[in-house]
Amino acid sequence: MSAGALDSRVGDAILLADIGGTNARFALMTDRLGAIRHLPVAEYPGPKDAIATFLRADAPGATLAGAVLAVAAPVEGETVRFTNSPWVIDVAELRAAFGIPRVVLVNDFEAVAWSLPSLRPEDLRPVGGGVAVPGGPMVVLGPGTGLGVAGLVPDLHGPVVVPTEGGHATLATTTEREAEIVAVLRRRYGHVSNERALSGPGLEALHAAVAAVDGVTVPERRAAEITRLAEQGGCPVCRAAVETFCAMLGSVAGDLALIFRARGGVFIAGGIVPRFGDRFRATGFRSRFESKGRFEPYLAEIPTAVITHSDVAFLGLQAIAARLRG
Repeated sequence: MSAGALDSRVGDAILLADIGGTNARFALMTDRLGAIRHLPVAEYPGPKDAIATFLRADAPGATLAGAVLAVAAPVEGETVRFTNSPWVIDVAELRAAFGIPRVVLVNDFEAVAWSLPSLRPEDLRPVGGGVAVPGGPMVVLGPGTGLGVAGLVPDLHGPVVVPTEGGHATLATTTEREAEIVAVLRRRYGHVSNERALSGPGLEALHAAVAAVDGVTVPERRAAEITRLAEQGGCPVCRAAVETFCAMLGSVAGDLALIFRARGGVFIAGGIVPRFGDRFRATGFRSRFESKGRFEPYLAEIPTAVITHSDVAFLGLQAIAARLRG
C-alpha cells in the first residue's frame, strides 16, 4: 500500500476504484458509497482517461479529498504497470491531473481481502467444510483475467492483510493426466503458473491442452463459450477443461489454506467461478481442497465459499479509506 493519510474534510469525496485487466470500476465515497460505474479497460488509453470519463459523467465539479485505487498488479511504489493490460498508473500524474491531495494504491486482492470481515451470508455460496473459527486467518483467491491471491491474518492490533503474487507461483499437478496437460502448457509457455491455468485465458489454454492430450481437434474457444458448452453437455473437451480447472483450483486453494492456516475460511472471488452457480459444488474442487494426505482432517474443517457480491472490492476499499481517514 502506498503511504499517506487521506484528507478528512467534511463534504469532500474520496474516489474509489477497482481496476482489473478487463474492467475498471469507479465510485465516490462521501458519508456513503455512491453508484459504481463499470468501464471497459480496452476502450481507454490509460487510467487517467477512464477516471476523467467517470468524473465528467458522475461527479462534475466534485472536490476530491483523496483516492484509493485497487489495481491488478504488484504495488511496489507510485508507478505501477498492470500485469494483464497495457495500462500504467502513475500517482504523481493523477494528483496533478485531478488535484487530488493523496492517492493510495493497493493490490486489487488486498482490497478484496479487507472485505472478508464485512461479508454477509447472502454474499456467499458455501462449498463444504466445517464452521469458521472466529477471528481466524482467511484467504481469498479469484480467477478472472488473472488470478489474485491475498490473506487476512489476526494481529495484536487488529487484522492485517497480506497481498501476494500467489497467482504466479508454479502450478503443481496431482494426477498423471494433469501432468500431461501441464506438459502441453509447458511446451507452449515455458513456466506454467497457477494463473496460466486458473484464469479466463487459463481456461482457454486448458481447453486446448485437454484436446491435445486426448488427440482431438477442436476450434479455439473463449472462456465463456467453454463454460456454456460444458454446462450444456455437448462438448466433452469443454466439460473436461472445466472439471480440470475446478480440481486444480481446489488443490491451489488447499495449499493456501495450509500456508495461511486459514481456519477463518477460504473464499473464491473473481469473474469466473460465481457464474458456475450451484454446479460448482458438484465438481472436484472440494475433494481436491481436502486431499492433502495427513492434513485431510485439518482441511475438512475449513469452510470454503464462493463470493457472490458483484462489487466485493468496494467493501474493502471503503474499509481501507476509513482506516486512512482515521
